Amino acid sequence: MKNSAVMRACEEMMKKGSASFYSAFQHLDYPKREGVFVIYAFCRMIDDSVDEPEQSPYTLIELKEKFTHLEFASGHFIWPSLRWLFKEPFYKQMQGQASDLNFMKYTSMKELEVYCEQVAGSVGQMLLPVLHDQPTKEIEEAGIYLGKAMQIVNIIRDVGEDQERSRRYIPKQLMDKHGYSDSDFSHRLIDDNFTSMINELMNLADRWFIKGMTKLETYPEKSAFCVQLASGYYAAIMEQVVVNNYQVYKKRAIVTDRKKQEIFLKALTSSVKEASCSVVSREA
Repeated sequence: MKNSAVMRACEEMMKKGSASFYSAFQHLDYPKREGVFVIYAFCRMIDDSVDEPEQSPYTLIELKEKFTHLEFASGHFIWPSLRWLFKEPFYKQMQGQASDLNFMKYTSMKELEVYCEQVAGSVGQMLLPVLHDQPTKEIEEAGIYLGKAMQIVNIIRDVGEDQERSRRYIPKQLMDKHGYSDSDFSHRLIDDNFTSMINELMNLADRWFIKGMTKLETYPEKSAFCVQLASGYYAAIMEQVVVNNYQVYKKRAIVTDRKKQEIFLKALTSSVKEASCSVVSREA
């Protein structure tokens, strides 16, 4: 039997940490909804152990140790929550986050894709047994692509915040292609070269969103609806970046409540087949 107190704690972490994710997945029924809350809460703790270690209750090494011996772990609501749930993709998540401990800058697009799969494609794998009744290898691959697409959106949105942490997720390979230098990056220059570079990242996210939504019709109805909402909210972040004239150094792109309501109503009235196209309608 689930512990309502620990589930509420996981829910609060998701509500506080990601309004978009919470808005999308709160429509699921128990136990799927609670499963998503637990997955988000633990991934948030993994991320915080790297990005904000002074506020994290555990280091990444401690999280991995306790997760490895989950049946004995205590001292935090996340451990009974995880025992209620399930283990493997979390190690991939930790491996990806561990790279951030010594990470400064990426060189190639391939490196970026590997990172996106480790820290976000893994989340797609974690969520799949919760959201889908009979996931196949092909459906799992689609879930990984969806997570990777969302991570690219995170990278675009958080350029300024990451720079303050001395991190640059935009690969040098992509910067060189668009004539955007390290000096331009350090001086937070927004010019035509920068916008073309960000547009290429957005196009990559769009392609991954399309791959991620290909098997949406195989999901249970409510699960498909929530995945559609989460994808729509994330795609809208890219739209807001454009509205903000690509100012990602000093301004965080936030999807307004009104825009979320529009996406919600569109999801209610559209078919699953239409959903796979609507997420990437920004380019139309």
